[in-house]
Amino acid sequence: MFIEKQTQKRISYYERLLKALGSISGLFSDSPEPYLASRATENLFCKAFDAKNLSRSDASADASKDNIGIGIKTFLEKNGQTMQKIAEFNSEHNMFSALSPEKKIRKIAKLRNERIDATKRIYKLDELIYHCLTRKAGKILVYETPADLIQIKKIKGLKVAARGSSIQFRDSLAEYNFSVSKSTLFKRFITPRKVIMEIPVRILSDPFDELEKLISSGLIFAPIKVQPHVFLPLYSKKKGIKQVPEKSGLNQWNASGRPRDPNEIYIPIPAWIHRKFPTFFPKRDKVFELTLPDRNMMSAKVCQDNSKALMSNPNSALGKWLLRDILNLKDRELLTYEKLEEIGLDTVVIYKIDGGHYDIDFSRIGSYEGFEVENGENGKAETEALQGQDDE
Repeated sequence: MFIEKQTQKRISYYERLLKALGSISGLFSDSPEPYLASRATENLFCKAFDAKNLSRSDASADASKDNIGIGIKTFLEKNGQTMQKIAEFNSEHNMFSALSPEKKIRKIAKLRNERIDATKRIYKLDELIYHCLTRKAGKILVYETPADLIQIKKIKGLKVAARGSSIQFRDSLAEYNFSVSKSTLFKRFITPRKVIMEIPVRILSDPFDELEKLISSGLIFAPIKVQPHVFLPLYSKKKGIKQVPEKSGLNQWNASGRPRDPNEIYIPIPAWIHRKFPTFFPKRDKVFELTLPDRNMMSAKVCQDNSKALMSNPNSALGKWLLRDILNLKDRELLTYEKLEEIGLDTVVIYKIDGGHYDIDFSRIGSYEGFEVENGENGKAETEALQGQDDE
């Protein structure tokens, strides 16, 4: 697993941070169990172990280090055998809503497995695990368990609840429950007899008094800085329907005219983004460094008429990474929107570090549309870069 490979110094530091976080539970709850906010716990874990924080992406892991992806779960201990949410499939609802219970579960299992595999490919991970922090009165327990793929061929024990509101099932490794109404998959987490860490926590009776002392001692709260960023679609729209055009964008290699490399693609930049954020990208054909989610870098530039395309330099590098390494497509296999739906990602987010350095990561289905509504001209901007156009 992960913790057993870390130094005692880092483990001790992690324990101290958890104690400190748990001690201010009174700010949020009157319960005798320590309160741990999920985002705070993720940030704390990454700080203690110097891990990469993946929480800003839509990966199946919250952190990564040493080629291990870590999903950080925090929940009440209760009887040590509770069902916890591990995935939501609201955006993919149309892919399974009309199926029979058995086919529905097999589809959900396939989607879940593909998400895990895609996360491994994106961040170059060898394995994924769950790092669990369960809470009981005055204590935090820590244990780890594999984030196994669902064994589709060994699914059994289907039990459909009254009115079909949920479906229970299991494979040879774990028990699951799928909430049909919420399109949410739960897994039963069983606390082992021997946990990795058992951390006593003293909850402060008046945490507000402690905050007042910090403020009166001259503590200054720095403003939160958010890196400039834009969301770009990996698709186009035709008559309101999402699609990946057959001869442009991520299928540019299939365009008519000259012979093309099977990895030749570009990510579309809708024209409204240039109007709304005119200084975000460098000028056309100016080369910059683009850092991938696994921290490797490639040379990139904005190209084509109206700077509508984000391409790599050479232009086959982007396709090699996105089509082959991430989407796992064969040479000259057309990318479809259905493939993007299967992995639950149809958008990339570009972060501007400075004029010559940018980061790229993936974002969940619907992220670009939300960004478009929030920032588009009168909320009516279209994915103009690709709509109805093919490259000749």
